[in-house]
Amino acid sequence: MLRKFLIVGISAGVSAAVPTLYERNPEAFETMLSAVIGEPEPDRQPVSAIASPRAPVTHAPLGRKIEITADPRGHFTADFRLNGRPVAAMIDTGATLVAINASTARRIGIALRPDEFRYKVETANGPTKAAATTIDNLQIGRIVVDKVQAVVLDDRALSGTLIGMSFLNRLGKFEVKNGTLVMLQ
Repeated sequence: MLRKFLIVGISAGVSAAVPTLYERNPEAFETMLSAVIGEPEPDRQPVSAIASPRAPVTHAPLGRKIEITADPRGHFTADFRLNGRPVAAMIDTGATLVAINASTARRIGIALRPDEFRYKVETANGPTKAAATTIDNLQIGRIVVDKVQAVVLDDRALSGTLIGMSFLNRLGKFEVKNGTLVMLQ
């Protein structure tokens, strides 16, 4: 009886400690798992980054983790999927919402009427009008967030896509460390 109690107690203690140990050193767990189960499956290969061949985007075999290295200008850019469509985007922690231009909105299936552009916003290119919308799903690698608030701007006001805090705040964690942006879900 005492032996069974000790075995159950030790098993419970180890099980409770594993998540804490993983959070402290995920690379060690990845190394152990790859030694046991072999190479990652094809869908777990690194995601390519845009704007710089020296800016690799990778994700870990465990959980949903993405690492993006800053490009030479210090920006974090990568390929995302908005409503299932590939979109090159830059992560912008200074943007409250995800911001897309009207062309991208049409490409990902968001149809807006001219009267929906009723919000006045200040951009780096000056004041403009914006329309509020929701992106059904926004994905990078294995990280997927549904129903992300966004704004749509005229193509002249915004040439690309900005991934703002309406996406980042929905993650479990994001941080910049040594020139690398780490996102965890």
